[in-house]
Amino acid sequence: MGFREDLKQDILIGDGAMGTLLYQQGADGCFEELNLTEPEKIRAVHARYIEAGADIIQTNTYAANSLKLSRYQLEGQMEQINTKAVEIARDAAVEHTYVFATIGGIGSIHHKEFHEEEIFSSLKEQTDVLLRTDIDGFLLETFYDIEELIQLVEYIRSRTDKPVVAQVTLGDIGVLQGGIALTDGLRRLEEAGADVAGLNCRMGPYHMLRSLEEVPLLEEAALCVFPNASLPNVRDGRFFYQSNPTYFGDMTESLVKEGVRLIGGCCGTTPEHVQAIREAVDKKGLKPVTEKVVKEKETPSVVVNAPEPPERLPDFSKNRKSVIVELDPPKALSKAPEFMKGAQALKDAGADAVTLADNSLASARIDNLSLGSLMKQQTNARPLLHVACRDRNMIGLQSHLLGMHTLGIHDVLAITGDPAKVGDFPGASSVYDMASLDLIRLIKQLNEGISFSGKDLGAKTSFTVAAAFNANARRLDREVKRLEKKIEAGADYFMSQPVYSVEQFKEIHEATKHLPVPVYVGIMPLVSSRNAEFLHHEVPGISLTQSVRDSMAKHGGDREASQREGIALAKELTDAALEYFPSIYLITPFLRYGITAELTRHIVEKDQPVTIQAPDRTNI
Repeated sequence: MGFREDLKQDILIGDGAMGTLLYQQGADGCFEELNLTEPEKIRAVHARYIEAGADIIQTNTYAANSLKLSRYQLEGQMEQINTKAVEIARDAAVEHTYVFATIGGIGSIHHKEFHEEEIFSSLKEQTDVLLRTDIDGFLLETFYDIEELIQLVEYIRSRTDKPVVAQVTLGDIGVLQGGIALTDGLRRLEEAGADVAGLNCRMGPYHMLRSLEEVPLLEEAALCVFPNASLPNVRDGRFFYQSNPTYFGDMTESLVKEGVRLIGGCCGTTPEHVQAIREAVDKKGLKPVTEKVVKEKETPSVVVNAPEPPERLPDFSKNRKSVIVELDPPKALSKAPEFMKGAQALKDAGADAVTLADNSLASARIDNLSLGSLMKQQTNARPLLHVACRDRNMIGLQSHLLGMHTLGIHDVLAITGDPAKVGDFPGASSVYDMASLDLIRLIKQLNEGISFSGKDLGAKTSFTVAAAFNANARRLDREVKRLEKKIEAGADYFMSQPVYSVEQFKEIHEATKHLPVPVYVGIMPLVSSRNAEFLHHEVPGISLTQSVRDSMAKHGGDREASQREGIALAKELTDAALEYFPSIYLITPFLRYGITAELTRHIVEKDQPVTIQAPDRTNI
């Protein structure tokens, strides 16, 4: 009999973890390289799992694709590593042991390190190598992105009839990344051609069991689970998993009752876990079930949609000129009262929103959420908060955004953020779980009431999402392509870097006029020649014309004259920009809000109809 026939009649046992077992033995670096450097160590792991009762062993090829091997400069040995892995597993196998080639997912739940085209090309390349070896089937594991996994299953199915086990990794109990229901994901894998569809990694047996309770038996494909041993912990700087083989054995019968026909282990599991599963199956005579009672999916008891703002910020410029003004949170606590005065002045001048940067240039400032909330309460100005990916991981980002929603702040500028090394804490680390494109997409997911992990939040947020636009890019056409991708991700409008050339506005307009969302063009008044030179030479994304620099230089160190010149230049730029764009983004220099308040009034006054008073003819 073959694998498919065995699966119909018996509960099959997979092996357990390879990487964490090698890690516990002191191995580090690239585990797949050990196929070449220490093949006996890999063979010994296979042998231990077979002795423990595994029907299926996986080749040591989880991360043996070119992209992941490139982290260790091993991409040139990709074919050799994969081929040797199969040889080792086949040599360790005994009669009735199936050797399945393992391919691991590349894309993760957060910011993708590689482009989708690169990912699929790398997976295809690894698949083609493994198809030339002596394998019994494929085991695809730890795929967060269901589309990536489906694409690979379809490719394998187009090339071979060998069995395919396809495993997704859950974002939360019962849901995949993007809020896709587990049942829907497994059915799509079945339609793509998977013989077995199921779960692995991230969760232990308990949470996988809870997830499968809501999943009916599939029509053609079998179900499988490869749980982690437990949630990971850290001891002396190294990850470890709680040793609980007996618990795995105890959970086996419950998993079988939910329709599982293939059970193995993922991170932290050992031959002892596999042995416990084997003993539970044999001693209790467990067999595949042909029917089950599906638990009804729980729905939130209360679903509350947040009230929409009176008017969406991106809609302001449809019928009039719109002004957003940036007022950077101060670095010093003593400046907080002055910030509030500035916010009030900008609100009174007619600003539609006051936008607060998120530790711009990687310099620590007063938290913009705290200031934004206070500003809203004390001045009634509308806060637009920048949210940078640099300082917070996915947990922190979602928490921050949910806090904004709770405080009634609806407007966000999603940015990647300047690297930490450029700021005043050069020893700090940059997180970058995401880039701006990922953050935009996930904020829109919150607007659907779905958390980053896919869990139902029980309410929908109502964020409008702005995205950054480098209007000074050397290749404006390439930058516009990025804008188009941001619109696809969900961007509602754009806010540009400061522009200092009157002639440039027409060029920007021509390049962006096809975009279906507003563009707020950046204008930042200059306050001195030194300020102008610093921006031109040292701040990324900002470029000043020679004529602007010369205009500021002629006033030397005269502060008042320099400021007047800066305002005059900014008004000239604003007037030129308004010929093409009804939306202006003013950036306040050094908390000098009087400058941007004056410019705001200048813009607002241009939007007011001129009333000509009729002459008084009573005395004629």
